[in-house]
Amino acid sequence: MRYHYRLLNVFAESTFGGNPLCVFEDGRGLDDATMQTIARQFNLSETTFLFPSDEAEVDALYRIFTVGYEMRFAGHPTLGTAHVLRSLRGGDVQRMRCKAGIVPVSAQGDLWTFTAPSLGAPKTSPEPSSPETIAAMLGLTVDDLAGPALWLDTGTDQLLVPVKTTAAVQRACPSHVELWPKSSLERRTAYVFALDGELHVTARYFFAVQGGGFAEDPATGSACANLGGWLIAHQHRLPLRKLIAQGAAIGRPSFLHLQVSSEGAIQVGGQVIELGRGYLDLP
Repeated sequence: MRYHYRLLNVFAESTFGGNPLCVFEDGRGLDDATMQTIARQFNLSETTFLFPSDEAEVDALYRIFTVGYEMRFAGHPTLGTAHVLRSLRGGDVQRMRCKAGIVPVSAQGDLWTFTAPSLGAPKTSPEPSSPETIAAMLGLTVDDLAGPALWLDTGTDQLLVPVKTTAAVQRACPSHVELWPKSSLERRTAYVFALDGELHVTARYFFAVQGGGFAEDPATGSACANLGGWLIAHQHRLPLRKLIAQGAAIGRPSFLHLQVSSEGAIQVGGQVIELGRGYLDLP
């Protein structure tokens, strides 16, 4: 059977910036193991699969796979999948369901924005590791830290680590994997960021990979949403807007637009660029 897919870059201001994504236009007929195998074959940070919905208020279902497991929610797959869905069905407003819930998505041209699927106040929990441990696992000093590390969950849980300067973000070098705490998905990840004035943020997102070592994500929409939750938790004045720069350290410059409304609704947006199309023939 033939399955059509598209290749896109999300949070991209140029053709080869942003975070790459593969979207399969119709995943019907694929079981979980096959979708996981396909994601491993494409070897991108995520691959998504679209399915029709039988819910009147939901335009489509989508499932998100990394090379190793399925995710409840992720930001750049949501925006890229919505972009493909518009191409297939039309409409600048989409409501899509993933395992974390219904995610509203809207577009102005090719600038797509999702509203985080969390309900009510963002879920927060302290990280009990000492400042010395947090600094050591990122190759930084305690003096670089701008406050305690904090777990946030606005769709998927991640460890947020504020640092004082953009230079500290740029110097971060993850190591000592045994020191890293695990998320609910048993992942060792950290989102390191510095507030740069009133409107700008510089961030990097690191995660441990199978077999040892670390990788860096060029643009992380779910972590950007969690940054919105961090700003709420630290009582920043609402409404607010931030422009997050990420990915430059690995040659994939990315820009994410974060908005938090007066009511605490968290939205993350970015440009989506389609690069190509193809198909996969499976027996």
